[in-house]
Amino acid sequence: MKSLTISAHIELDTRFRVTPIADRAHPFVSLHIEGDLVDVALIASAGTSEVLRNLAAAAIEAAGALDAMATDTPEVTA
Repeated sequence: MKSLTISAHIELDTRFRVTPIADRAHPFVSLHIEGDLVDVALIASAGTSEVLRNLAAAAIEAAGALDAMATDTPEVTA
């Protein structure tokens, strides 16, 4: 991953959009995470689909942690 550090709050109205760019020489997808004031685009080139799957798995894990916090029964992870 190339270096850039950003911080933005995910809100209930956060939108997500995937745009595939089927350029024959350099195909990629753009994953936009959009809010009213912030638009973040992650660019994934051919061969990085597993990285996107890992990102999705991390997001699911984060959602589970939030759910656990909301019920006051924290999950224990090893």
